[in-house]
Amino acid sequence: CRGSHGAGDQKCPYRSPLVSRYASKEMAYNFSDKKKFTTWRKLWIYLAKAEKALGLPVTEAQVAEMESHAEDIDFAMAAEEESKLRHDVMAHVHTFAHCCPTAAPIIHLGATSCYVGDNTDLIMLRDGFDILLPKLARVIDRLSNFAEKYAGLPTLGFTHYQPAQLTTVGKRACLWLQDLAMDMRNLQRAREDLRFRGVKGTTGTQASFLQLFQGDHDKVEDLDRMVTEMAGFKKAYMVTGQTYSRKVDIDSLSPLASMGATIHKICTDIRLLANLKEIEEPFEKEQIGSSAMPYKRNPMRCERCCSLARHLIALLADPLQTASVQWLERTLDDSANRRISLPESFLTADIILSTLQNITEGLVVYPKVIERHIHHELPFMATENIIMAMVKAGGNRQDCHEKIRVLSQQAATVVKQEGGDNDLLARVQADPYFAPILGHLDNILDPKTFIGRAPQQVARFLSEEVRPLLEPYKAEIHVKIELEL
Repeated sequence: CRGSHGAGDQKCPYRSPLVSRYASKEMAYNFSDKKKFTTWRKLWIYLAKAEKALGLPVTEAQVAEMESHAEDIDFAMAAEEESKLRHDVMAHVHTFAHCCPTAAPIIHLGATSCYVGDNTDLIMLRDGFDILLPKLARVIDRLSNFAEKYAGLPTLGFTHYQPAQLTTVGKRACLWLQDLAMDMRNLQRAREDLRFRGVKGTTGTQASFLQLFQGDHDKVEDLDRMVTEMAGFKKAYMVTGQTYSRKVDIDSLSPLASMGATIHKICTDIRLLANLKEIEEPFEKEQIGSSAMPYKRNPMRCERCCSLARHLIALLADPLQTASVQWLERTLDDSANRRISLPESFLTADIILSTLQNITEGLVVYPKVIERHIHHELPFMATENIIMAMVKAGGNRQDCHEKIRVLSQQAATVVKQEGGDNDLLARVQADPYFAPILGHLDNILDPKTFIGRAPQQVARFLSEEVRPLLEPYKAEIHVKIELEL
């Protein structure tokens, strides 16, 4: 795609960055034309095999001929046929028939377009989940290791993005992990709930197949079951219109959008912490943060995740609206929309999971910076502990509270109006009133006494909820990600 601008540029059409720039090869292939149309041919083969087994006039030679041409698709011929017929399924029926002249009379026998279209979509959705789930498991695994490593490292908690009581770096990571674990269960459930459309005919009544089998209902049901099993599904939807219910698309894309919200929150948190210089995403040795400011270390991976997560969340509106406007047994205004929303949702989810895995494999923590921030805020947080220590030493709670209040306001003035450091501790040490507890101040101000049960919560959460969730993916858990453009 090089050369001068102009007519020649027509040879370099627009390509979605989801595929050209970001997505993994396996997810890009899952929604490719090659996968789609070879699956159509496989579905026609499954149908022919089942019809033959149930007594229809389909020969072994016809099935063998179809199988021998399952993947050698003449896309140019298919495009030419579609330009004439204005029907993508019939264009591929004709293209398949051209290379299978013996089988031509029985290709697509009794079926409607949605037999190949909808069933292929369901296969792609299922296979898409199978690509995503191990990737999500790897993110959870990497973040679990991070949480375990820093389970006891105190850090400032933030509410309203204002300093609050201490937590630990590992406990904060468990907040992220809990949301990801919910996403894992949601994706697993959506994948397991998927069924096959099966062999249902033009309006879902199976009338054409009942006619083919001369009124034998059992054979029609056997046909549906056999094709469903050949496609790798345990069940088919018992009731459909011309299409499977478009609520299935909602149920498939909803957990992806929900995961997008999770990842946006995680990466936003990392971006905020990067601004504080407490935690950073990986930064390559020769990576450039800014073309104008060479000192910068921008959190570009997290920013990419947030950017794409917003797109993933927004895509959920498509299946919601599509399902709501399907008239009676079906209208075709779902088709063009679904060609975009279904692949893009899975491609986008795939990209942000790969990027997040790369981030979680290389998160950098700066304990000294965290410690400095704690020491800046801890004197204010320790005031209640100081009051309790004074009461235990025989002081009056109200008198002590007033002393601390006055000293805290003075220290706050130094911090906010003079730009100085928090000197509350020095003021307490200089006031004779607090002489009874001065020997205990170091213990009172030990950050580890302010983190509650955070380390124990981390250990129990990882042991009881996170590690068991990863068991099905043990064989794939150690695959590393190399981000490529």
